[in-house]
Amino acid sequence: VVDFSVAQQDVSKDFLIGSRAAWQDINSKGGLRGKPVQHLTLETDGTPASIRAALDKIKDDPSCVVLSGSVGDQVAGHVISQLQQSKTDIAHTAPWLQNSSITIDQQTFPIFAARQQQITYALKTLSVMGIKELGAVYASDADYGIYRGDVERIASGMGLKLLTFRSAGDLTTLGQKLTPATPAVLLFLGGTPELAQFTQGLDKQARQRYVVALADVNLQTMVQMGGARSTAIIATQPVPLIKSSIPVVRAYRETLARLFDEPPVPLSLAGFIAARYTYEILRDIEGPLTRQQALTEFQRRASVDIGGFRVSFDAQRRSATYVTQSMTTADGRVIG
Repeated sequence: VVDFSVAQQDVSKDFLIGSRAAWQDINSKGGLRGKPVQHLTLETDGTPASIRAALDKIKDDPSCVVLSGSVGDQVAGHVISQLQQSKTDIAHTAPWLQNSSITIDQQTFPIFAARQQQITYALKTLSVMGIKELGAVYASDADYGIYRGDVERIASGMGLKLLTFRSAGDLTTLGQKLTPATPAVLLFLGGTPELAQFTQGLDKQARQRYVVALADVNLQTMVQMGGARSTAIIATQPVPLIKSSIPVVRAYRETLARLFDEPPVPLSLAGFIAARYTYEILRDIEGPLTRQQALTEFQRRASVDIGGFRVSFDAQRRSATYVTQSMTTADGRVIG
């Protein structure tokens, strides 16, 4: 189930490319039990009504045995609630679920670190600065409505004073208007184009700041758009670094180069891993490959090593400990 709204289409496109690459590679090597896997995309505009319509298409279709890699964050959350409301018993595996506050039920299997783990990881790397306060920059009113509760809870849990900044539509101006009293570390809640605009405003200020962006942001694209010429941007990602030598990342780079004319980025690596996780569980099923059998197998929440990316669920039914980060340099390079 994919969100192709204007705000989320870049995130969804990259994630979907990674998933498609994985399934095409799986099918080229015999598929599942010698049969090709049909990987269907249910396109939505991110609204509850469109998600409900998408789920209605597969609710009574027994050939659809699993929902894999719902993207982006809001869609993943809506899928959880709508599956509960409609009493549709189907495994919802490896969604791009960034919301830390959602209670995970018995049919949802998140394998990527949510916002809380990403923010905690990023701030720990900056702990030498003795951080006591954090600025939260919301790119739009919609971002404020979606993320505020989660961010406030996380900041409170870390004992940080939180200062909130909301854009009135002009993020470059917002960046320019920040005063010397503004926190040195700013958490940015928004997309890649918005981050580029905000950092263009920050670049006109003398004070050094660190901007922490979360996993929906593509640093390479942001730099190409003219962002962050002198401001350090740290972007968290709940997947290994795309230059890593671990087996799943090597397989991802090779498969992407063979099947798609697209550069490797963390979001499409996440889509690739989501598909590989789904496949690894499905192939362990003995007997008929039905929707109920698939759900039962996923509910074991077995630990799985996907070529060096380890999935191991905790008491909250999340596998959420893997976080890495990349950073922009003063000359516009992305490292990490």
